[in-house]
Amino acid sequence: DCDSSLNLTSQKAADAVDGVFRSLRDIARARMHMKQFNSIHNPGSNTHQAASYKPLLKQVVEEICNPDRPDPVDIEHISSGLTDLLKTGFSMFMKVNRPHPGDHPLLIIFMVGGVSVSEVKMVKDLVAARKPGTQ
Repeated sequence: DCDSSLNLTSQKAADAVDGVFRSLRDIARARMHMKQFNSIHNPGSNTHQAASYKPLLKQVVEEICNPDRPDPVDIEHISSGLTDLLKTGFSMFMKVNRPHPGDHPLLIIFMVGGVSVSEVKMVKDLVAARKPGTQ
């Protein structure tokens, strides 16, 4: 609501800052319910004192391209089509593996808010190193 510094008031500035912090609290609340991707901060340990930062996008791509292929905890496969619907229905009665996000040769990642050029390069390098042949 402010097109120049002449129109800036302390109330408009306070409202903008309150909006930013409200968004950050909402993001933190949503991430609290995640089991695997709940933090981008690693405080370190007794042997490795330095704290580190691991971007959420990097965590997600590493999980998708994980060669050990455990069932992802925070990534859910949504059934579409009759075959997937039947597999989901039978999984209640017998052990049926859910499809893994890395099974398909084409991976589409949708980021609300967009990505930077460095994030695109990071994803491209991770996928090329861990899951060659995946676009």
